[in-house]
Amino acid sequence: MIRRRGTLFVVSAPSGAGKTTLCREMRLRLPDLAYSVSVTTRAPRAGEIDGADFRFVSEAEFRAMLARGEFAEWATVHGHLYGTRARALEESLGAGHDVLLDIDTQGAAQLRARYPEAVLVFIVAPSVKELEQRLRERRSDAEAEIRRRLARAREEIALWRRYDYLIVNRDVKEAMEQLAAIIQAERCRTSRLSLTFPDLEVSE
Repeated sequence: MIRRRGTLFVVSAPSGAGKTTLCREMRLRLPDLAYSVSVTTRAPRAGEIDGADFRFVSEAEFRAMLARGEFAEWATVHGHLYGTRARALEESLGAGHDVLLDIDTQGAAQLRARYPEAVLVFIVAPSVKELEQRLRERRSDAEAEIRRRLARAREEIALWRRYDYLIVNRDVKEAMEQLAAIIQAERCRTSRLSLTFPDLEVSE
């Protein structure tokens, strides 16, 4: 009785705010939520799996995909290229599957222009001081890289009003509940649904 096109959920956050963890856990909590694996030129981090976390490619391969028009959005982030493949995204949405994307503010702006109905969620840490602490606890970046990420974080935080929802990630469990509530509420939004009753003459 209910038909709907899939909804695109775009999650952005400064490095260290916890968006990757939240998106990973949300995929486990809502198994019917499709996840678009981004393409990137950066090297895999410890524990990351090619094709599951990211599709890792060379810069030449990325540029070739870009030239062929394969990306719905792409951006340079911290010196590396990232992109979302348009075909896989459109196929999922067209089939009625909601899609979760974990991308930066540049990519989110491109997707908002391409998919005005997309739902944009911004994640922040309680403070810049805590954000810095989280980056240092990862022990994966040199001091210069941490400073660059913090500078970029300040730029990204200034864009928070361009998003539909804001989650302050003080506690992962609480942030998870908020993100799940956003997804469930948007799934019930009447503007996204087509409701038909076979025993009624009028349907919308």
